Amino acid sequence: MSTKSNTAETVPTVCRLCIAHCGVLATIEDDNGRRKVTKVTGDPDNPLFKGYSCPKGRALDDLHNHDGRLLNSLKKADDGSFSKISNSDAAIEVADKIKALIDQYGPRSVAIYVGTPNVGYPAAAGMGNAFLRTIGSRMFFTSNTIDQPGKQISLATHGKWLGGEPDFDQADAWLLMGGNPIISKSAGIPGQNPAQKLKEAITRGLKLIVLDPRVSDTARKAHIHLQSRPGEDHSILAGMINIIIAEKLYDQDFVTENTSGFESLKNHVANFTPEYVADRAGVPIDKLFAAARVFANAKIRHANSGTGSSFSMYCNLKEYLLACLNTLCGAYTKAGEKVTRPNAMLPAYTPKAQALGPFKGWGFGEKLRVRGLTDTAAGMPTAALADEILLAGEGQVKALICIGGNPMAAWPDQRKTQQALEKLDLLLTFDVEMSSTARLADYVIACKQTFETPGMSQSGEAIKFFGFGIGFPSAYAQYSPRIVDPPHDSDLVEEWEFFYHMACHLDLSLSYVAFFGAAKYIESPMAMMMLDKNYKPSTEEIYQTICSNSRIPLDEVKKYPHGYIFDSEVFVAPKDADHEERLALADKVMMEQLEEVYAQDYQAMHNTPDFPFRYIPRRHNNFMNSAGRSIKKLNGDKPWNPVWIHPKDMQALDISNGDLVRIATEHDSIPAMVEADDSLRRGVVAMAHAFGGLIDEDHRYKELGSNTGRLIRTDIDYDPITGMPRMGNIPVSITRKK
Repeated sequence: MSTKSNTAETVPTVCRLCIAHCGVLATIEDDNGRRKVTKVTGDPDNPLFKGYSCPKGRALDDLHNHDGRLLNSLKKADDGSFSKISNSDAAIEVADKIKALIDQYGPRSVAIYVGTPNVGYPAAAGMGNAFLRTIGSRMFFTSNTIDQPGKQISLATHGKWLGGEPDFDQADAWLLMGGNPIISKSAGIPGQNPAQKLKEAITRGLKLIVLDPRVSDTARKAHIHLQSRPGEDHSILAGMINIIIAEKLYDQDFVTENTSGFESLKNHVANFTPEYVADRAGVPIDKLFAAARVFANAKIRHANSGTGSSFSMYCNLKEYLLACLNTLCGAYTKAGEKVTRPNAMLPAYTPKAQALGPFKGWGFGEKLRVRGLTDTAAGMPTAALADEILLAGEGQVKALICIGGNPMAAWPDQRKTQQALEKLDLLLTFDVEMSSTARLADYVIACKQTFETPGMSQSGEAIKFFGFGIGFPSAYAQYSPRIVDPPHDSDLVEEWEFFYHMACHLDLSLSYVAFFGAAKYIESPMAMMMLDKNYKPSTEEIYQTICSNSRIPLDEVKKYPHGYIFDSEVFVAPKDADHEERLALADKVMMEQLEEVYAQDYQAMHNTPDFPFRYIPRRHNNFMNSAGRSIKKLNGDKPWNPVWIHPKDMQALDISNGDLVRIATEHDSIPAMVEADDSLRRGVVAMAHAFGGLIDEDHRYKELGSNTGRLIRTDIDYDPITGMPRMGNIPVSITRKK
């Protein structure tokens, strides 16, 4: 419970900056009659996080109170200047503009983009989606298709084991591909103090296998680190699978009973011999054998992936082969074993020791006008949205609403992005500061911050249905009421309320659907509520609706303000007697892509003398994409993103720490400040993404950093299913900038 002093009160609450949803303590003080957060720390009484928090979470007080925070919504004038506008007036004006665009161009002219920060505010995207459906548009895009769409595509092509994944705390071997969960707090290792979790696991004997071109924070702890060339994860996985099959290390009973396509997979990986893979990926052959044998011979094991591998082309194939590796080794929870991730704030379900077979992963829903792209199991192809704005003709997007997103920082091909955003008839963004996207917007809607809204851990739980290795490792749940007041003289709104007010002005009723991304995996009707002029719920009531079918009632969760781990004694039921669905080991499209990979001239592909280095993305412990860059506590007076280069490569280039260089591709170039990093493989350079300003602001590099999206083309080297372009493993040149 909360504790009080003469001047302050400390209350437990939920951080919502990322999917980890850490339980934290907030110190609340009186500020002339309003409650103000002045300090945030970990909560030692939280049963899952046990006092853990990251620098970003501990800076939540600064994020709430910093000078650059927007306290009022803004409207852009014809001369480019901004002036204050009330949220009620903005809702009316925007609604009228949307109606006019629909009347002239049709519903498809209106699109919504949802960014990663939305994960902590489930009412926002849900209400935006309800509004979009009500006006008749299906142009709903998220950051997922420029992040890790292969996770969902692989589920569609391979199927899903309904018994779930094994418990990390019991595992003998664990494989991480292209991820650094110690920093990202994301997939691969439970995100509740991942560094401590990994330390404890290694102490008890876990053998960690890491695929990464860099000796990352996580790779330093590895039993086997395959420090490969960037972009060769699929080759390594195919080689490991080949070894496991050739040496008969796979789970033959599991494969026989639950899979199809084994012989075809065996034939397709046969070309990926250890010698071929070692040469192609640039890894020692003995380590490749060791990785395959350690993983396959472990009693409890599982393989997971991060964003890094997704960025370097063939993201669907990589995730698919990762799923095949898990399936070949039967790396799942079996009948009679305890379920690792039982639901708490999601509907109850019966886990079974059987497969959900493949399902349609693309080629349905809205058809885009470029590159033959369609809606997918991962969502609409966001990398094509700028083209949909720029391409004239029937179906052209004329209005874009951004919820928790910053396209100018996040979208690939930054020049095209800015050109598209400037072409829109209407750009509206919800934000807490003047981001680079907000500076281009017609309306910037000032939003409430984390502690000014109720919070719950349901989103952090639901994320498990989007792929392996994410979500809470137990039936954990936490709810927090609003704990602080909006600042003095502010006019702030929650995103869902703005959509509601627009709908009321247009005399529309909204059907809000609590979507968990889990319709195929749980047997429960989706919760719904209707909103119109006669009924405006509170956020608390919306959350009550979202959790109306939860396994643990929301009122029960509220009894434990520090969070609680509920009864986890849920076990995997046996396979249904008449069940026939199987996991697919040789999906036709994925096998065709594997053949395409083998046919590549990899020696020529890796040898690009005009662009001798390979750029890879890298996360920063103090920032969540573009969020937090303006906070001094987080940026440490260094708000730019350096380019990390191996010291020996720096010596060859005759450059030193602090030198300004230009990073160039065939497409474009950006400035960068050099920083030495001997954790990188020679010939590889790394930068954090989501930095930089507008395209003509390179001279503000030391203030804003530089945008790596400038190095990317969306219409060259892109995934044919999700449209995701090559966002890593990009050939670049490095030259001193004079």
